[in-house]
Formats: sequence, structure tokens, C-alpha cells
Amino acid sequence: MAGFESDNFTGDHNLHFGYWDSPADAWSLERAEERFTELMIEKLGAGRGERVLDVGCGMGTPAMRLARATGSEVLGVTVSHEQVKRATARASAAGLADRVSFRYADAAALPFEDASFDAVWMLESIIHMPDRLQALGEAARVLRPGGRLVLTDFFERAPIPERKRPAVEKFYENWVMGPMVTIDDYPALVRAAGLRLVEACDISEQVMKRTLEGIARRIAHDRRHIDDTLGADLADDLDLSALIEVWELGYLLVVAELPRADG
Repeated sequence: MAGFESDNFTGDHNLHFGYWDSPADAWSLERAEERFTELMIEKLGAGRGERVLDVGCGMGTPAMRLARATGSEVLGVTVSHEQVKRATARASAAGLADRVSFRYADAAALPFEDASFDAVWMLESIIHMPDRLQALGEAARVLRPGGRLVLTDFFERAPIPERKRPAVEKFYENWVMGPMVTIDDYPALVRAAGLRLVEACDISEQVMKRTLEGIARRIAHDRRHIDDTLGADLADDLDLSALIEVWELGYLLVVAELPRADG
């Protein structure tokens, strides 16, 4: 999530939700974040020399992991000039400037030609977009036929009880989230964008509770530093502990592809 990508909060400039394959996994949140990126890379299936668009790239950590793992060329886009600057510097320092680059661009109006990427991913970025269909349509437009899109989203697994709604509403407001969706919304969204749905998987059990618990521990550990650098009010906004027991708010992994002309 872009809001966590700050030197004030995490040293590697990156904090996404984590993924634990099973309840027995004793991984730290940091390792679970890496595992989630690995899962995304597996689902994307990009190969050496292919061109991948990372929509909502943040500080660039997943883009660099993707390039290293696959040998692909990755272009990350974000609506933050500061993120472009810092991600570019990090890719250069990592020796990846020849394969990983970043630029300012709006996901709703991508400045790229049609069919110019082999794959697109949106790791915890479409959740911040007010019009998911517009973003999906732009992703489909820049994909080459047969190209794959992988994204993650929050969704309403079940009706959220009234007593839990304040925590969810605070989360959506503080993190500038788009409208809430259900898993049943995605087949129609994907089709309307011109894509074919491959998979829409509820991975809440592997992601939500342990990530929220890990974030709460990290905030508690760094609370004084966060208060001093970001302010107590913003630190309160970062705290997602009230969501830990909101099982009705889930996490969704979606894989889609642009059909070839021959179907």
C-alpha cells in the first residue's frame, strides 16, 4: 500500500500485505510480503525480455523483484513525482536501471500506445482508483493479445455488521480507497474491459489477519518515531488494528488475460 512506503516507517521503503501459504508458516511480515510478490510473479508468468507495466509502483521494490526473478523489462508508473524520483534512484543503486524504470502517469489515462506491454500488474493499487473499470480498460488497451493482467483488491466477503462499519469506513477514508466491491463484481468488470477472467480467488485467510496483526506490532514498536516524524494524528490513521476481527473485509487476487484474435 502506497501510504506505507516511507523511510519514516519501514527501512526497505515497502510495506505491502503479506501472504502465508498455510497457518503453520512462521514467517515474519517482511518475509510474507516477499512471498506475496513471488506469488504475483508466478501468476503473471512474464518471461525474459518481455515488457511489464507495474501500475501503482510505489517505491519500486516489487518491480525490481519482478525484473530480477524473470529477466523482464519493467516500467512502473505512479501519480507521485517523489515516488518516481526515489524508485529511479533505488533501481540505479541496485544495478537495474537498464531493465527497471519509472515515470509519472495516471492509471486512468496511460500515456502508452495500444498493445505495448506483454503483461500488467496492479499490486494493491486498483484499490485506490475511483473507477476500476476505467483502470482495467486502460490495462487491456496497452496489453498485447494473449497478455496477462494480475491484480489484488479488497472486497466485501459478507455484509459488514453495523458495529464493525466505523473501522472499515475509517480505513477507506484514510487510505483514499475506491468504492467497495464484492467478488461477484469482478467477472462483469473484467468482461466490460475486454478481458477474459482466468481466476478470481479469495485469499483472505492467507493474507488479512496476520498482516493486520503484523502492521499493528510494527506501528507499536515504531510509534514514538512515527509520532515525531509524521504526527500523532497520522500515526492513528496508519493503525489498522481495528480491522483485525473484521473477517467480512477480504482480500482478492484476480488474474485476467486479453484474448487473442483467434480466441
